[in-house]
Amino acid sequence: MRKAKIILTGIFLLVTVRAVAQVDAQYSQYWALPTFYNAASAGRTDKLNLLATTRQQWIGMPDAPKTFMVCADMPLRFLNQNHGVGLIFSKETEGLFSNMVIGAQYAYKLKLWTGTLSLGIQLGMFDQKFDGTKVSIPSDDYHNSNDDAIPTTEMQKMVFDMGFGVFYNHKYFYAGLSANHLNEPTVTFEEKYETYIGRSYYFLGGGNIPFKNPLYELQPSVLVKTNLNITQVEITARLKYNKLFWGGLSYRWKDAMVIMIGAEYRNFIAGYAYDYPVSAIVKASSGSHEVFLGYSLKLDFSDKNKNKHKSIRIL
Repeated sequence: MRKAKIILTGIFLLVTVRAVAQVDAQYSQYWALPTFYNAASAGRTDKLNLLATTRQQWIGMPDAPKTFMVCADMPLRFLNQNHGVGLIFSKETEGLFSNMVIGAQYAYKLKLWTGTLSLGIQLGMFDQKFDGTKVSIPSDDYHNSNDDAIPTTEMQKMVFDMGFGVFYNHKYFYAGLSANHLNEPTVTFEEKYETYIGRSYYFLGGGNIPFKNPLYELQPSVLVKTNLNITQVEITARLKYNKLFWGGLSYRWKDAMVIMIGAEYRNFIAGYAYDYPVSAIVKASSGSHEVFLGYSLKLDFSDKNKNKHKSIRIL
């Protein structure tokens, strides 16, 4: 009964919200960055996970988005209960705007059926910067360089930000629902310029399909993101060989085809993705590039080594 109440409360928080706008950065290798979308995925493995990624979007277009993100998460065992914690830092520059998110994540974990259900929350800050010193106003009869509606100074503001998510992890699949910018913060510059940050909703899911030949695995995944006005869907299929190398294709609906490759070796993982536009942007851009590098360290919270000591023999 206690588990059911927690689950119902989490779903209620997730679906009784209203979205307005979406400002989160875009990543093609979303399957490698679950904590970016859903705080409840923190501590989903028995490892300390560290990951950094960067993306250069729309090569050839002036002032196109550039993103950088670092995240870390790990499981915790406290009071005979499983938990997960994480940290995230994300920054995106686009034109004269720069958005930054800093967040701390916590996930409460419950055993459910043969997997683990997590309810997670992210608390942090959303920082927005606008460089008005680079605004160019033409000198003619149709433009007023002294118009107060056009900022001409560098402005920056930081506001409180939060997110919530539900995540289910199984040996063969995972799925999660989340809402970021749950409090819909408003960034106000000089009491006359405002940016309204609306909620972003995500569904992230994927699986692991083994073949008869144990050297190969198929890893499909899907990401749905929406602000209830605009919805975007990404579908990915990766083929993994010998738990070491992978290659894959992804399609972002009416936006891009993605080719990706990567490798894992011991505790390290790395991946690269190239986006080829299938929208009108192809006329101005040759595509987008994205890379990530990660490191994982296995943690042991078992009781088998507790109170274990070396015996000393005195001769």
